[in-house]
Amino acid sequence: MLYNLITSEGAGSRILEWIEYAALAIEILAVVIIVGAIFYAVGHYLIRAPMRPDHEEMYRELKIRLGRALLLGLEILVAADIIRTVALEATLKSVAILGLLVLVRTFLSWALAVEMEGRWPWQAGREEGLDVRNP
Repeated sequence: MLYNLITSEGAGSRILEWIEYAALAIEILAVVIIVGAIFYAVGHYLIRAPMRPDHEEMYRELKIRLGRALLLGLEILVAADIIRTVALEATLKSVAILGLLVLVRTFLSWALAVEMEGRWPWQAGREEGLDVRNP
């Protein structure tokens, strides 16, 4: 039913146009989240750093905030790519490109998680007070 509606002349082009706008809006949201979180994290660091003597801890907090923002932005960008590919360009080439993008973004997400937490995402969490990087 939905496929017939989309492939029809009048309503179909409007639906496809709406889907394209929705994917674009989701991509813009991801960029706004990433940029906003970067400004927030760096501003927070610059305001609080002169007042706190533990600069190593402040730097670690900055890295974690930036990493979380990037992870969230990457997840939202993947959602936009899925919407665009599945709804608009469901060809073998576009699905292969989507698969490659998801693979690269998944690797980036894992690398960010390792950088922030000191462990792979599938490993058990740290015990209270035990730092994996400094046993």
